Amino acid sequence: MGSDLTGCFGTAPATGALFTTATIRAVEANWLARLPHATLMERAAQACTDALERIAWRLPRGTPLIALAGPGNNGGDALLAALKLRAIGFTCHVWSGAATPPPGGEAHEVRARWLAAGSGFIGTEELLAAARAGAIMIDGLFGIGLGRALGGEYAALVRNLNDAGCTALGVDVPSGIDADTGAVVGGSAGVALRCVATVTMIGDKPGLHTGAALDYVGQLSVADLGTGEFPAADGLLVGGDWVRQRLRTRPVTSHKGSFGTVCIIGGAQGMSGAALLAGRGAMAAGAGKVYIAGPDGPAFDPSQPQLMTRDTEEALDDVSAVAIGCGLGSSHAAGVLLGRAIVSPAALVLDADALNLIAAEDSAGTSFAKLSARAADTTLLTPHPLEAARLLGSTPAAIAADRIAAALELARRSGCVVILKGAGSIIAEPLGSWSVNDSGSPALASAGSGDVLAGMAAALLAQGYGALEAAQLAAWLHGRAGEVWSEQHPRHCGMSAAQLPALITEAINGV
Repeated sequence: MGSDLTGCFGTAPATGALFTTATIRAVEANWLARLPHATLMERAAQACTDALERIAWRLPRGTPLIALAGPGNNGGDALLAALKLRAIGFTCHVWSGAATPPPGGEAHEVRARWLAAGSGFIGTEELLAAARAGAIMIDGLFGIGLGRALGGEYAALVRNLNDAGCTALGVDVPSGIDADTGAVVGGSAGVALRCVATVTMIGDKPGLHTGAALDYVGQLSVADLGTGEFPAADGLLVGGDWVRQRLRTRPVTSHKGSFGTVCIIGGAQGMSGAALLAGRGAMAAGAGKVYIAGPDGPAFDPSQPQLMTRDTEEALDDVSAVAIGCGLGSSHAAGVLLGRAIVSPAALVLDADALNLIAAEDSAGTSFAKLSARAADTTLLTPHPLEAARLLGSTPAAIAADRIAAALELARRSGCVVILKGAGSIIAEPLGSWSVNDSGSPALASAGSGDVLAGMAAALLAQGYGALEAAQLAAWLHGRAGEVWSEQHPRHCGMSAAQLPALITEAINGV
């Protein structure tokens, strides 16, 4: 998108709107051309000031605030926030390192104002001592334009501040985080500042909601800077309000046939639990009937007698949706079942071993071609990063470097909707739309939780949701179930996947 957006603006961003760096830059350029000089920096600094006041009042009286002023406009925002905070009684200092802003720009003007007030800049040792003593940092080192890993004095400073456990507010984006991807810029060689809160400017950004960024952003707020004019969003943040509007109300006259029949195909010898967990997930998400079938015979769950069994010959008969792959194994029989499922008319979720079988056999692209030939909006892939890497002939590190791009590429190649699982799951569809899931908890990092998600997605497909909407709803409700558990278990440790179905039912009925 170019910088000329004349005629492309709406009055406000849609709920959950996400904007890429390119769009934000174009919007900013348009506004700068129309607004009085320094208006955006003034508004950004005020947004930071308001957020810092909320943080500071929770800390001991007299806690100093230190602006980390990088050479760009983020540094100007942080410096101007320090001026505002000093004017209302806070003790403020500024660290600017060796770099200075280019002459003539707004950041340079704010720097001159700070110096004209008789204030200088503190050194690194004084800064680190203050950080260890509990000072609040205003992270204006680098914003959305960072193109390479932090290096030199900036990298050393950020590492030392992280080690000190400092309280930091990110200005627009925590320094070192890619606002588009959520990755730490530079990958394993990079470093980013851990913030307790971030105020992002103009519009929300996908990289603040997925991947490594979730360990750095803290509590996020969006300051639109008061213009009220936005272009169409690049992506969607799937949140509770969005889900609430799309979950259907059940008619009083409903019966089990109203909500579809799901068959879970998986649970080879030694892995029957995976299929049973998927079946429980399907029931929790509202499927009318659920069957379990597997290559070594169906698994029965005596504690869940509503989960019926089928042999493989009738597994695909008269079903609304199939979830295949959970504990399926890699046997010849598993491959035959997968081939039959792909050409069946039922809506289809492919997970775990189904994805691995496709990756192992798809050097010529034949399985992807068969998937692409299925009816539109009926097929969903649910890989974790390693499975996605196998399917794309890539590596988990490359997937993590740009999760949105990876999900879109997999959706394009397969012709299927994709949930790329992980912190801030990405949902992508073949025509290029994407969304980021805004729920989740580290409690979900437990074997079997993905099986439950696959069953949930199949249940939603069976109830008549399209693949994209089913994916978005399943991802959010699954994540919300983890959050519900973590609300009572703040260390997020010890949840079993077998506990998830009851929590999913609670999440559905609580949204």
